Amino acid sequence: MKTGIRGLLALFLAFGLTACGQPGIDASQTGPFAPGIDLRAEGVDGVEVAHRLIAAGEFELAIKSFNRAALDRGGLDAEILSGLGTANLGLGRLNQAEKLLRRATTEYDPEPSDLNNLGVVLMERGQTAEAVQVFRKAFALDDGESTLIRDNLRLALAKSENSVSVEPNESQYKLVRRGSSDFLIRTAS
Repeated sequence: MKTGIRGLLALFLAFGLTACGQPGIDASQTGPFAPGIDLRAEGVDGVEVAHRLIAAGEFELAIKSFNRAALDRGGLDAEILSGLGTANLGLGRLNQAEKLLRRATTEYDPEPSDLNNLGVVLMERGQTAEAVQVFRKAFALDDGESTLIRDNLRLALAKSENSVSVEPNESQYKLVRRGSSDFLIRTAS
């Protein structure tokens, strides 16, 4: 009988303490469901979404997002071409990456970040002499302010001057994105 009273007392305390807790969802104001989609809100730029996907390592999705952004903008521009090249580089598609980055740097005013990324592709393809020239041009356009471009130029110069002592798979070149993020491409082991 005492165990029955203790159980009843515990149950009563449990219900009493539950009432003292934080209030639950107020169904009168927000409802019990998640908020819906605001169809009047402006969408996020597809290029920005694609850059976020690259930062997350989702290169295939980034390519799709860049392609949608190109449709929204009415065609390819330098930012979309360089983004597509960077995403293809992340997937190891060096030929496609080189074509896209070359197009971004020749058809439009070259940005230091685009030239740097082209230099990374050229280094990955073993075209060290041309990569050094591209890195130098990127370094000059950037007025020497980017440490990533400077580091890539140093690596390329070291590799071109002393190609016997520098192992090709030990080099790590850094991709530069327009904006605040940077990307690191490592050779697959």
